[in-house]
Amino acid sequence: MAQYNQIKGKYPGAILLFRVGDFYETFGEDAIKASEILGITLTKRANGSASHIELAGFPHHSLDTYLPKLVRAGQRVAICDQLEDPKTVKTIVKRGVTEMVSPGVAYNENILNNKTNNYLAAVHFDKEILGIALLDISTGEFLTAQGEADYIDKLLQSFRPSEVIFSKSKSRDFVSQFGDKFYTFNIDDWVFGFDYAHETLLKHFGTVSLKGFGIENLPQGIIAAGACLHYIFEAEHRNVQHIAQISRIEEDRYVWLDRFTIRNLELIYSPNEGATPLISILDQTNTPMGARLLRKWMVMPLKEKVLIEERLNVVQHLTSDATLSADLQSKLKPIGDLERLISKVALQKANPRELVQLGRALAAIAEVKTVAESTGQDSLCKIADQLNPCKFIKEKIEQELNQEPPVLIQKGGVIAPGVHEELDQLRKIAFSGKDYLLDMQRRESEITGIPSLKIAFNNVFGYYLEVTHTHKDKVPTEWIRKQTLVNAERYITPELKEYEEKILGAEEKIFALENKLYSDLLMSMSEYIRPIQVNALAIAQLDVLLSFAITAVKNNYCRPEMVDDNVIDIKLGRHPVIEKSLPIGEQYIPNDVLLDDENQQIIMITGPNMAGKSALLRQTALIVLMSQIGSFVPAKGARLGITDKIFTRVGASDNLSSGESTFMVEMNETASILNNLSNRSLVLLDEIGRGTSTYDGISIAWSIAEYIHNDPKSRAKTLFATHYHELNEMEGEFERIKNFNVSIKEIDNKVIFLRKLVPGGSEHSFGIHVARMAGMPPKVVRKAEEVLKKLEDERSSGEGAASIRNGVKKIKKSDQMQLNIFSLDDPILIKIRDSLADLDVNVLTPVEALIKLNEIQKLIK
Repeated sequence: MAQYNQIKGKYPGAILLFRVGDFYETFGEDAIKASEILGITLTKRANGSASHIELAGFPHHSLDTYLPKLVRAGQRVAICDQLEDPKTVKTIVKRGVTEMVSPGVAYNENILNNKTNNYLAAVHFDKEILGIALLDISTGEFLTAQGEADYIDKLLQSFRPSEVIFSKSKSRDFVSQFGDKFYTFNIDDWVFGFDYAHETLLKHFGTVSLKGFGIENLPQGIIAAGACLHYIFEAEHRNVQHIAQISRIEEDRYVWLDRFTIRNLELIYSPNEGATPLISILDQTNTPMGARLLRKWMVMPLKEKVLIEERLNVVQHLTSDATLSADLQSKLKPIGDLERLISKVALQKANPRELVQLGRALAAIAEVKTVAESTGQDSLCKIADQLNPCKFIKEKIEQELNQEPPVLIQKGGVIAPGVHEELDQLRKIAFSGKDYLLDMQRRESEITGIPSLKIAFNNVFGYYLEVTHTHKDKVPTEWIRKQTLVNAERYITPELKEYEEKILGAEEKIFALENKLYSDLLMSMSEYIRPIQVNALAIAQLDVLLSFAITAVKNNYCRPEMVDDNVIDIKLGRHPVIEKSLPIGEQYIPNDVLLDDENQQIIMITGPNMAGKSALLRQTALIVLMSQIGSFVPAKGARLGITDKIFTRVGASDNLSSGESTFMVEMNETASILNNLSNRSLVLLDEIGRGTSTYDGISIAWSIAEYIHNDPKSRAKTLFATHYHELNEMEGEFERIKNFNVSIKEIDNKVIFLRKLVPGGSEHSFGIHVARMAGMPPKVVRKAEEVLKKLEDERSSGEGAASIRNGVKKIKKSDQMQLNIFSLDDPILIKIRDSLADLDVNVLTPVEALIKLNEIQKLIK
């Protein structure tokens, strides 16, 4: 326990799995936690002078079963192993932590999701600029960037790290900037020093500067990257040569998608239960590397037309040749997770079965290379050029390993026959011992002429030759007598003793020899780590592009025409997710959308609830985004200029934990949009202002639309869906604002949603009709209709919608900030208005005025 406490003291906050014989044990608080998470028995035992200590453990061979459960429960786990053979020492066995596993530092396939990266993120806080680094130890990917808090927030939302580390003094800053939704861990402040971080990176990469990686001008990014490596080394991961380079995330290369947009468009996950994200539609990949790369591409769409066209050209080629696509698919499937496989080789953690899979993957890569080269398509040939079948290492694996090995090397039978002469002899002795003894018995019987000679074994003498007294005079003089029995005598020979030593030590020697040969094989592969990582990336790219082609053919997508003009011209566009979730037989109603910066910059979309306004907004953004990741799009045709930023303000919920209302969340998101507009931005605004009173909402929505229209720096293309029909007046006052509505048909007091976008504004929301469809009690619906009729009648008397429009116009023209109070449709205010209208102020005495004021006060109360 003294040894345990000493080791535990070095890893506070981590559950220590302490190897004792054939078990991993946990003690004290760790045991209580482990027993709850793992569902194992919690016991107690005496502990010296202490009364007892809690204890919970499991067999060492069950580590792969229990470790993932602990990590998924958000625990950091230190694995403490026995560092020497208990047979060779008389004192307490030396022990030490051989590995620290946490949510962000893991390579066990039972912990990882093969379709997502497992990033460890480090965030460094400076005055204005923050640094971030993202490291996936399971693949070797290492990225860094720096920027303002909004940009770092966007990266955290895009990459969704499994664990975030930062300095102990910045805990409050992290939560205030990025929320409390991440698994986090604090490390010492001194780790976040530039000199230490810079030196750590140079030492790891073996370079004299960081210029070759293009990050020398990112001081905050360097500090964050150094903290990542420090954390990995502290976790006892030293064999990390697969982390061979670090790349800068170049902000200006990718479309700006803020965290609200990634959430609102439901690109890679959905905050809504049971909803389908876009990636579920696009992901037809055949390899885990492809699936992971697709996620990155989706949150980092390209802005360079040349690169987009390069991807589209490959997709075009693959969609036009079904045989080629099918052939590539069949050859990609056997490759498996090459990226994580080679990382495990670097970590010296790959098991024999994984090495055999690596050999098969390299064989499949050779076939993919041949097929890609034969197409003659420029981009496919470029991918083929990057592929290196690593023939030498493939053949080495095939020659040295059994092709159906066990998972654990301890099971034996890993190294193939004919690789090592001594190993073959030992195996022959260990597994063919009976045959050897029978041969010896037959031979000695023939030489000596003793027909009853037999070879046997006991624990006292080991192997011996037994001769009956009848034939003892035939025993050769070199045999050594060991025992005399009533009817026979037992002898040993030098040959038999030598064989005995061999057979008894054979299994132990076989294990040691196989271990050495396997370790040598792993070490010999270290120089192939980088080429195989390049292979993995090239295969991932091909896999994603093939996935795009498969999806395009399956769902009838078209190739977008990427142009230099600042335009979004979509013909018969569809929502890629909704169209796949419609009931059988129901067709998705496609729509045209045209936005440019000359004539139709802002489209004001009105229409009833449930008519499809929100779907239209989202599908426009998704079509733009899909085109810029290199995918075909769900439309009849699409002519698209490059979009550099996509902003969405679609739906919101109260952020009660931060004390923010729906309206406050909405205003925060809208402010972020208005402060970051560019000339090639696409803005989607859905029901802006609905979280406050009608007048406030209309005023805010009007001024936002006007701001976007009149912004001197940019003419951001905007789709503005609203229930405020008063905003239709803007078309007459602003040249680039156009009214459209999602049409419906009214038949016998029932509404049919046509879901077609047509020019012109709409005056009705049909909210009561939707309430009826939702199953609202008839009594409630009837009362709502009565109230609506009354309000509409009062508005028709001159105080209603026209008054609102006039009020908004007055705000526009004179910058007044207050509307006429009596245009509000409040029954109490109407009573007050009527009572005041009948008064003749000229003949009213002071006492009568006070009485009247008292009556009004009572009404208000």
